[in-house]
Amino acid sequence: MVEPWAMKGELVGPCNCDWGCPCNFDVPPSYGHCEGIYVYSVDTGHYGDLALDGLLYAQVGRAPGPIHEGDMTSLLIVDDRATPEQLEVLEVLWKSGEAGLPMDVWNLVTSTWLATIVAPIEFTLAGIDSKVRIDGGRICDLAMSRVKNPVTGDEEELYLDKPTGFTSTRSELGMTTVFRFDAPGLSFDASGKYAEYAEYEYSGPAA
Repeated sequence: MVEPWAMKGELVGPCNCDWGCPCNFDVPPSYGHCEGIYVYSVDTGHYGDLALDGLLYAQVGRAPGPIHEGDMTSLLIVDDRATPEQLEVLEVLWKSGEAGLPMDVWNLVTSTWLATIVAPIEFTLAGIDSKVRIDGGRICDLAMSRVKNPVTGDEEELYLDKPTGFTSTRSELGMTTVFRFDAPGLSFDASGKYAEYAEYEYSGPAA
């Protein structure tokens, strides 16, 4: 049984789609399949009596078609500063199917969970200009920015308000300047494609 839990913090979510990401509008992915990552910084959080403050982790996925059709291969990556208890909690939240949103949605469309990786995560939070390096960039090297106007080169400030969004209800939309990922069972390069930054607040059973 999943204990009451809550998390509040910031996330980044790049993928291989064109800027804006059709999934935000219930349209199939730009190139037929989906490859992406959500990286989470937990400002404050708990699972039962266990504090989750300061936790860093990522969920990576690849789907052969639109995500809602399922058959996704998913992977959890947890920062090596997490305690064994925090690692166990993340496994429960993401894989039990009883935690609530957004975890249960991703679990529902996942057919294959790869073995969880524990590695150092560097998360430089700077809004849409955030950067992420996992295992010194060997597993993931990510840098983001605002979209550039193709005529003037000026930055375009873009936001998506989506009250029904299950990962966030308001996101700043941008692009990646670098997005390379390489781990056993999942490897791709989606540099120059879509990226988003958002604040989030999640909670589970009667939290």
